[in-house]
Amino acid sequence: MEKYNVKQILALESYGETITVEGWVKTKRGSKNVAFIALNDGSTINNIQIVVDFEIIDASLLDDVHTGASLKITGELLKSEGKNQTVEIKASEVIIYGKANPDEFPIQPKRHTLEFLREHAHLRFRTNLFGAITRVRHAMIFAIHDFFNQKGFCNVHTPIITGSDAEGAGEMFRVTTLPLDIPPKTENGTIDFSEDFFGKETNLTVSGQLEAELAALALSKVYTFGPTFRAENSNTSRHLAEFWMVEPEVAFADINENMDLAEELLKYCVKYAMEKCSDDIDFLDSRFSNEQKGKPQNERSELGLKEQMNFVLENDFVRLSYTDAIEILRNSKPNKKKKFNYIIEGWGADLQSEHERYLVEKHFKKPVILIDYPKEIKSFYMKQNDDGKTVRAMDILFPGIGEIVGGSQREENYEKLKTRMGEMNIPQEEMWWYLETRKFGTVPHSGFGLGFERLLLFVTGMGNIRDVIPFPRTPKNAEF
Repeated sequence: MEKYNVKQILALESYGETITVEGWVKTKRGSKNVAFIALNDGSTINNIQIVVDFEIIDASLLDDVHTGASLKITGELLKSEGKNQTVEIKASEVIIYGKANPDEFPIQPKRHTLEFLREHAHLRFRTNLFGAITRVRHAMIFAIHDFFNQKGFCNVHTPIITGSDAEGAGEMFRVTTLPLDIPPKTENGTIDFSEDFFGKETNLTVSGQLEAELAALALSKVYTFGPTFRAENSNTSRHLAEFWMVEPEVAFADINENMDLAEELLKYCVKYAMEKCSDDIDFLDSRFSNEQKGKPQNERSELGLKEQMNFVLENDFVRLSYTDAIEILRNSKPNKKKKFNYIIEGWGADLQSEHERYLVEKHFKKPVILIDYPKEIKSFYMKQNDDGKTVRAMDILFPGIGEIVGGSQREENYEKLKTRMGEMNIPQEEMWWYLETRKFGTVPHSGFGLGFERLLLFVTGMGNIRDVIPFPRTPKNAEF
C-alpha cells in the first residue's frame, strides 16, 4: 500500500482507494457516533480531514488523541462534502505514535503571540504561520540557487572563520581555544594570539565577499550563500547576530550590470514565491491584512502583501543618485515638519530606514536603487568616482523593508585601494592577499549582498526578523 503525504492526498481523485497517511493532529471534534480529525504533516498549510466512525474504530482510542498528537491513519479516500476540502479519509485503522497532553502541550488551536512562540521555538514549526514561513524559506533557498545556476554562476563556500574584517566595523565574534581564565600574554601584556589554534586572532565572518572576489577573478561569475555573524548589541526587529547572506561577485561587470543582476534576482525570487508557494502566500497575505487593521492609521501599509509583491514585479526599479535622494528628502514634508526621527540636514547624512521607505512608498511608489554614495559612509573596497567624493555603491530599497541589497563596483586599482585602506585603518599586512589580486590581472568587477532574512521579511509580510529564521540569535539569546 502506497503512503502519501497530505499535499499529495489533497490532489488525488482516486476515490475508494485505501491509503495511509501520517501526521500531527491539528484539531479534533465530533459527536456520539463520529469524530473528525484535522491532520497535517507539514507538506502543505492545508489539513486532511480524517473521519473516524465509532462503529469501525473503538471510541476509547480517541481519548488520547488531542492537538499535537502524532498518528498513522489507514483508510478509504472519499470525496468530501465538507466546506473548503475536496477529499477526506474514512479511517479503518488509527495508530497513535505519540500523545500530547492538552494540559502540557503549549501550542493549542488558539491565537498565540509571536513572543510566546519565540520562547517555544522548538514547537512553533507546528503552527500554520511558522509552517508557512519555513516552506517559503525553503523555496527561496532553492530559487536563489536555481537562478544563479541557470546563469552559469559557480557556488563557492567561503570561510566562516576568518582573520579579516570585510566591513572594517570591528563588531565580530572571536573564535579562540585559549584558556579564558589565564590566557597567554606577550611581553607588553596583551593576549598572545600566536599561541591560539590558528596562530593569529580569528573571528566569525561578517561577509564572504572578499573571498568571493578572489574566486570571481578566476571563474568570472561566482556566488556565496552562507551564514554570517555580527556582534552588534542591537535588539531591534531588523537585526540578528547570526543571519544568511547571498553574495554574488562578477568579473568584467560595472555598477550598471550589477544593478541589473540584483533587480533580476529579486524579481525572480518574488515571482517564484508567488507561483510555487501560492497557498502559503495566500495565508500570509490574509494574516498581513489582519495585522494591518490593528495598527494605527499612520503605520499601516498602503498595500497588501501580494500587492507589494506585484508592486516589485510590475515596476522597473528607479535608479537615483544619493545626491538627488538627499534633495528629495531634505525638501519633503516629513523632514520640513520634523516628522522624521532623523532629520536630513544636508549632503553626507547616513540614510535611515524611515528615509529609505519614504522614497519607495511615498515619493516614487516604486522600488529604488540608490547609487553614488559619499565615500566616508561606505566601505574601503568600493570603487571611487572621479569626483573624489563618492563611490560606486548601490543600495536597493523595498516597500516595508528599506534596504534589502547593498553592493558596489569594487575598486580594482591597486594604488587607490591601498591608499583608501590606509585612510580607513584597514591593516594592509593582514590583507596582503586581497591587495595582491589588484597586482595580477586586475579587472573591473562588481558584487552585492542580499540579506536573506530581509528578503523573507518581504515575501512573508512578517514584521520581525526573528520570525523568519528558525532559531534566532540575538543579544542575550542563544536558546535551542
